[in-house]
Amino acid sequence: MNYISIQNIDSLEKWVKEALKIKKKPLKNKTLGKNKTLGMLFFNSSLRTRLSTQKAALNLGMNIMVMNFTNEGWTLEFEDGAVMDSGASEHIKEAAAVVSQYCDIIAIRAFAGLIDREKDNAETVLSGFLKYATVPIINMESATGHPLQSLADAITMAEHTTAHRPKVVLTWAPHPKALPQAVANSFVEMMQLQEADFVITHPEGYELNREITKNSKIEYDQNKAFENADFIYAKNWSNYTDYGLITNSDPNWTVTTDKMKLTNNAKFMHCLPVRRNVIVMDEVLDSENSIVIEQATNRTYAVQLVLQKILESPPTPQGGTKTEKSKKIKK
Repeated sequence: MNYISIQNIDSLEKWVKEALKIKKKPLKNKTLGKNKTLGMLFFNSSLRTRLSTQKAALNLGMNIMVMNFTNEGWTLEFEDGAVMDSGASEHIKEAAAVVSQYCDIIAIRAFAGLIDREKDNAETVLSGFLKYATVPIINMESATGHPLQSLADAITMAEHTTAHRPKVVLTWAPHPKALPQAVANSFVEMMQLQEADFVITHPEGYELNREITKNSKIEYDQNKAFENADFIYAKNWSNYTDYGLITNSDPNWTVTTDKMKLTNNAKFMHCLPVRRNVIVMDEVLDSENSIVIEQATNRTYAVQLVLQKILESPPTPQGGTKTEKSKKIKK
């Protein structure tokens, strides 16, 4: 079993309920991972993802090894048939095979480069490990998705469930740096599995990959989108059409108290880290309706559930065939 996309979940409702049970008794299965090792490979920086994943593994009694490829590992080559006479020192074929000998599960974090859309959509790093590793793989955020975050988001929303069918809004907000679409993509995919009125709002031209948004409602008027909303999820992403560029930095898209007044006393959500008074104003982020810290807390129980399911699943010979594992990637 791999956890690469929110689409790997057979029943989101069931998974959320299981995660909430884990949250009540996080050490109930503290021997499940005994003598098992989680290898965490970081090609990009992390705070919540790294610590929550380590915490979850510790709750299950696992050993943990961490490697930062930004400054510790050899530069990897991912192209088959490459003539390695320049920068890269090691091919993914050997690297993935070797790490698989040391670890029972491999978790990988590798962001989008935001230069070549086709390359990012191909998920070069994640696909390489899926192809050549012989143990289960967990996506700790890739070029196009962050399924651990979206599972934590679903858990958090369930804890603040409404008596009526909720209205949930994913709103773009400005940011000084070009950011990937990964968090937004996975949130959209997660919401498509929910019974809710879901709206995406952003400036015209900032549409996400239509293969992901599909028939989700898009509203270009942020104020209209906010009306009677029960949850507001703010997140920046760079332009997908003019790939990786910042083509809009309009501060009028910042989430403010006045905009939140248009909602149905909505809960404010963000994956963190967040740029205060750029993405969202202090008074919103620090309000009682802000549940961003709860989201971060639930990251532990989201990944603990994933680890638990992998540890409990029957082993697949050689970690699954290359074809089986490649199909897990959401393009």
